[in-house]
Formats: sequence, C-alpha cells, structure tokens
Amino acid sequence: MTFPVGYLFLAGAILAEVTATTALKFTTVEGAGRVVPYIIVIVGYLGSFALLQQSLERDVPLGIAYAIWAGVGVVLVVVISLLLFHEPLTLLQIAGMVLVIGGVVLLELGGNHHAPE
Repeated sequence: MTFPVGYLFLAGAILAEVTATTALKFTTVEGAGRVVPYIIVIVGYLGSFALLQQSLERDVPLGIAYAIWAGVGVVLVVVISLLLFHEPLTLLQIAGMVLVIGGVVLLELGGNHHAPE
C-alpha cells in the first residue's frame, strides 16, 4: 500500500499555516516596523492554501483535509506557544487538545477512502 501523495501536500499546508500563524506574534507592537514577519505571514498563508488545494486535487476528501489541517494546526500552535513564547497551558486546554486529536482521528478512521470514480 502506498502513502497517498495528497497527505504530503496536506502536511506541507499545515507546516506553512503554523509558520505563518507563529510569525503573527512577531508582527505585534514589539515587532512593529520589521517587514520580515509580515512577509512570512503572507507567504505562509498563501502557500498553505495552495498546498491544501493540491491535497484536495490528489483525492484527500475535503472534510478530512480540513479537519486534519485545522486540528493539527491548532495543537501545533499551542505547543509552539508554550515552548517559544512561554504561554500558559492548563489541564483543561490539554484535555481540549486531546479531544481535537481524537476527533480528527475518528473522522479519518470513519471516512470512505475510495478514490472517486
């Protein structure tokens, strides 16, 4: 069984979106006047949507692609926020992340993975 290439594009879309979202933090007042974070945000979001489109074109179902893209993106941004910016993380937030991951897994497992005819 070969790994569907669409999921590689989806992984790239997630990484581009998380990079762009993280760069948003550097566009705040402390980063005002610095152009590079703005460029990273724009290129990251444009790249993310382009890669997401490519994953859909390669038969990743829309609902599954969006659930994985959004869910994994949220969890990665929370972890990056904790590690890079030392933002607090409560047990309730951790439980929420577990539920997000569980929901994405259930959507993936319950999906019909046959290519459209």
